[in-house]
Amino acid sequence: MSQESVRPTRRRSTGLWVVIVIILIPPVVIPLWVPLYDKTDPTLWGFPFFYWFQFLLIICAAIITVIAYLLSLVADRKDREGER
Repeated sequence: MSQESVRPTRRRSTGLWVVIVIILIPPVVIPLWVPLYDKTDPTLWGFPFFYWFQFLLIICAAIITVIAYLLSLVADRKDREGER
């Protein structure tokens, strides 16, 4: 007689983790794409494009990172519920 352990199927949140990775790609790739922001025009309140675009990237990256962190909490909770 074979005794197979009956384990409940785990609800993996793989799709949510993929979304998190996709969300985190632009804050990494855009600053590396220098020709995108290597210019002085248009200016904003006297600041060349290069400077204000860098500050905008910092703010956007922080917001995107917070969103990814909150999604990771949800994904982690789903993974832990699936282990029960």
